Amino acid sequence: MMESLPVSKRVEGLIKLGRKLSNLSDEEREDVFRRTYNSNSWFDNRSMSQAIRGLSLLLEESNLKKWLSNYSLIEPENPKTLGLLLAGNIPGVGFHDLMCVLISGHIAAVKLSSGDAFFSKWLIDQLLAIEPAFSNQIQIEEMLKGKYAYIATGSDNSSRYFHYYFGKYPHIIRSNRTSVAILTGAESDRELTDLGKDIFSFFGLGCRNVSKVFVPNEQVLNRLLDNLESFRYVSENHKYHNNYEYNKAIYLVNNESHLDNGFLLLKESEGLVSPIAVLYYEIYSDQAELNSKIEQVKEKIQCIVGDPKAHPERIVFGRAQEPMPWDYADKVDTLRFLLDLDQS
Repeated sequence: MMESLPVSKRVEGLIKLGRKLSNLSDEEREDVFRRTYNSNSWFDNRSMSQAIRGLSLLLEESNLKKWLSNYSLIEPENPKTLGLLLAGNIPGVGFHDLMCVLISGHIAAVKLSSGDAFFSKWLIDQLLAIEPAFSNQIQIEEMLKGKYAYIATGSDNSSRYFHYYFGKYPHIIRSNRTSVAILTGAESDRELTDLGKDIFSFFGLGCRNVSKVFVPNEQVLNRLLDNLESFRYVSENHKYHNNYEYNKAIYLVNNESHLDNGFLLLKESEGLVSPIAVLYYEIYSDQAELNSKIEQVKEKIQCIVGDPKAHPERIVFGRAQEPMPWDYADKVDTLRFLLDLDQS
């Protein structure tokens, strides 16, 4: 067995992976993009390019060092084995959990999602090629029985399953969340176009994708649709287009009021998670009503996109799918959870 890496070397290995991703040759990009798409046709070249950019940003040296400066990283006296059940809705979405386990010095027993099995395995292989000693900390397994603790991400249904089986162990269990945007009507055309990135990146499959907008009036929606025209390319993906046609047919058959720009349907609804190719909207009359609406659903919201000047926790338009290492899912500090395991 190889000697365990000190934390400085683990961080260095992650930084090197980020540099590797930033400098893939055309041949490497073409190969991994093609093979990933063959395993999941949602993961097209645009989605893969964005995933690679996001991971490179996550692993940028300055970002990692800024993030880790908030922790006292002490080697665990008795490394624990964590069961990681990764999500697979967007490429490499589970890598942050794996990165946290590696930095903590614990051991990751990883169950890959069928939706993202190829690309996540490819990422792990790249990391092991850069630093073979990480093999002491990474195990890919099909069954995750008998682990010391668990981190699991899935749907509301699967989270109930996770709680049933893993609830007695230390755990982080995540269920469905989505993101929303707040519009005031004062947004520039550029801001509304940037909001399109938050809506359409990864075809809206991520929990950081905006699935609903809160607006003061319907006139804002017409401006929004005008400024989303540059995202028409999403309809070139047959899965996305099929969802658009299916939902459009339902609204037409049921005579349900909606707006339609040819690739996105806008539907008024108090719901939060819209179907693919549909964006829900809800009209608010004033700030007090808006605050009340947000408060009622805050446990299901991952991000709020809007003007940060109005609220410091709002994310700038177009940046929802560019999380930093310290932007924890569900605002649960994964690294702190892992570091505290050594004290339990």
